[in-house]
Amino acid sequence: MINANSNLRIVRASALYDLIATAAFLTPWTASLCLKGFAALSQALELARPVPALDATAMLFANLLGSLVVVWAVWRLRYPSRAVGHYDALARGLFATWQLVAVAHGASVLVLGFTLFEVGFGIAQGWPVADKPAGPSRNSD
Repeated sequence: MINANSNLRIVRASALYDLIATAAFLTPWTASLCLKGFAALSQALELARPVPALDATAMLFANLLGSLVVVWAVWRLRYPSRAVGHYDALARGLFATWQLVAVAHGASVLVLGFTLFEVGFGIAQGWPVADKPAGPSRNSD
């Protein structure tokens, strides 16, 4: 078990990670640059599965996802709570599942780097929280 303050720090840390990891997907221009960077990394690592350029429809969905995640991250930074962390853990479980499905169907293995963060923050936010403050117990007896 962790204490409530640690839980809130984890919720905020996961939000900050999301903000950093997804801000580039807010616009078609920044997403294009980001994907070119991933493609260059994939080529430099000589990975068998290249990172493809996105067509207009795929870019739209990337931008919608980036926008939604950035807004959700800002919300969690401003109003962290156990409940928000639980919802985020659920979302991370879904994201990790679809990332694994994508890699299984030919997506770049670079996606698995993001999957590690999804699983890690999902577990951390779902970890049980002690209802009582940490420290020595005080009995009135």
